[in-house]
Formats: sequence, C-alpha cells, structure tokens
Amino acid sequence: MKYFSLILSFVLLSTMSLTADAGNLKTETFKVWGNCGMCKATIEKAAKSVSGVKSADWNIKTDMLTVSFQEDKTTLDDIKKAIAASGYDSETHRATDEAYNNLHGCCQYERPGTK
Repeated sequence: MKYFSLILSFVLLSTMSLTADAGNLKTETFKVWGNCGMCKATIEKAAKSVSGVKSADWNIKTDMLTVSFQEDKTTLDDIKKAIAASGYDSETHRATDEAYNNLHGCCQYERPGTK
C-alpha cells in the first residue's frame, strides 16, 4: 500500500508539473531561410539551444519554423538571435556575414535582399 501511495503521488506531481509548463507555452511560426536537411537540423538545434524552448520544427518546403517556448523563460527575439548566430536569416534578424559564410556550401541559400 505504501508503494502504491508513493507511485500515485509521483504521478500526480508529474502531471501537475507538466500542466504548469503547458500553461505558459507560446507557439509562434516565422520564416527562416535555408535549403536542405542539414539546414533543418542546424536551425532546429539553434532554436532548441535557447532555455525555455520546448520544440522547434522547420519546414524545408515553406522555410517556416514553428517553435513552442515558455514565455517566462525566453522571448521570440532570443530565439531568432540564436538562429541568426548559427548563420540563418529570419524576417527580422540577419545572420552576420561570417556566420553565413561558415555554413556548408549546400546550406548557403540566396539571402533576402541580396539579389
């Protein structure tokens, strides 16, 4: 019986913790330029490296990134800065030329505004 009570308590506490986290999750979708599967991996990794980001999914065909994050731990601006630092431009944050030039050749997309 003690064992059962302990397990039940653990399950209830876990559920309450997950519910609390889900309560302040915000989901945003925005454009991030890129080309391929390596871009996808790098963009998603950069977004997930920001504390408070719970998920990131970049669509290769549409160049749209969907991120879910805890608003009390980070901001959309912080996420976009991390992505730009990895070499990828968004609609509001431009990667430095150095970061962009460090991308693998197949990942060097046509940068917006540079035609």
